[in-house]
Amino acid sequence: MVDLEETIDLVSEDEIPLTSSQAMSKAHTFDFEASHIGSHAKLSNSWFSEQMRIRIFRSIYIVLVKAKINVLLPFGPLAILLHYLTGKHGWVFFFSLLGITPLAERLGYATEQLAFYTGPTVGGLLNATFGNATEMIISIYALKNGMIRVVQQSLLGSILSNMLLVLGCAFFSGGVVHHQRVQHFNKEAAVVNSGLLLMAVMCILFPAVLHFTHTEVHFGKSELSLSRFSSCIMLVAYGSYLFFQLRSQRNIDGLVDDSPADEGRNINTDDADEEEAPDITQWEAIAWLAILTLWVSLLSGYLVDAIQGASDSWKMPVAFISVILLPIVGNAAEHASAIMFAMKDKLDITLGVAIGSSTQISMFVIPFCVVVGWLMGKPMDLNFQLFETATLFITVIVVAFMLQEGTSNYFKGLMLILSYLIVAASFFVHVDPSTDKQVPGG
Repeated sequence: MVDLEETIDLVSEDEIPLTSSQAMSKAHTFDFEASHIGSHAKLSNSWFSEQMRIRIFRSIYIVLVKAKINVLLPFGPLAILLHYLTGKHGWVFFFSLLGITPLAERLGYATEQLAFYTGPTVGGLLNATFGNATEMIISIYALKNGMIRVVQQSLLGSILSNMLLVLGCAFFSGGVVHHQRVQHFNKEAAVVNSGLLLMAVMCILFPAVLHFTHTEVHFGKSELSLSRFSSCIMLVAYGSYLFFQLRSQRNIDGLVDDSPADEGRNINTDDADEEEAPDITQWEAIAWLAILTLWVSLLSGYLVDAIQGASDSWKMPVAFISVILLPIVGNAAEHASAIMFAMKDKLDITLGVAIGSSTQISMFVIPFCVVVGWLMGKPMDLNFQLFETATLFITVIVVAFMLQEGTSNYFKGLMLILSYLIVAASFFVHVDPSTDKQVPGG
């Protein structure tokens, strides 16, 4: 028993220095691991920061450098400098137009990138909101300054430009490239858009007829009330159209067609859609939408302020600048994409750009501006005056006849281009009493 207890005591005495040495060893090990973890955390933070910098520079390159149209971006700051240094409204207006052109295209690009992450329903709503964001921003700024006629004429000009010039150039280019055969597009989609455009013409026509026939119950008030009511109806109709287009089982956008003549083209389109992938992340797209919208808003102010001065210095009517020059330059990127798709024999996408954009402006942007003017206390209405309303009515009828067969060729495109030249010449000699003082050259 004694030997056993002594043995236990000896073992216990021997364990004490061993335990302390182990504790010291463990302490050193812990310090080493802590320092190792700290250095590893520093490396991780530096690596993360480096990756963030790379991603930011890559995003800037993709959005602001990569596209060729971005060579026009410096004209925006140049217009602002000219505004403060020289005060020459003609040059300020011209450079502002050039500076807004790439911003409008980049806004559309950022919207498309965001649509990759949101799905078709929200993507369609985003396209409806930001698809013509430039026109909406310019219109809201002009409304704020009380320039109601500039708003009406610029939106009318966007519709005329898309329906006659853009569609005409697309049909003509596609017809020349594919002159050996007739190009086809989805007739049902074109009929639906034509119906919406005719509805827009009806809503714009009635206030003008009330005004010029002097058959209003309350002069000057009835047409405004009718315009606001009609605008709400138009917004409901366009929302229903979006729901029908995005949710209905019947495909009205023409990207899928069972006809034998279009099988090869649709297969190529589907393959192209499958290969598409977003270039930037979702939050990058949202950030760029905010930045580009703010920049367009800033530049639109200088553009609108210089319209009257540009009209005086160039000896051009404000109506011609608003209806012809603003839409041509502001929608230059849209024009180029529509022509490119027509030359690739993708006319359904071309119609989505040209006719779809016209439908969007007539059924969404115009009534939206009426409602915004209502909230601002501005008398923005749908009375576009007799000359402008008649021009829109005839244009919609001509284009509807061109689309009813579901085919296109270079001759149809040429007729639309020549029709647009007639419209441009008409507005060059047209005097709007509210904005113009004399006929140019008079």
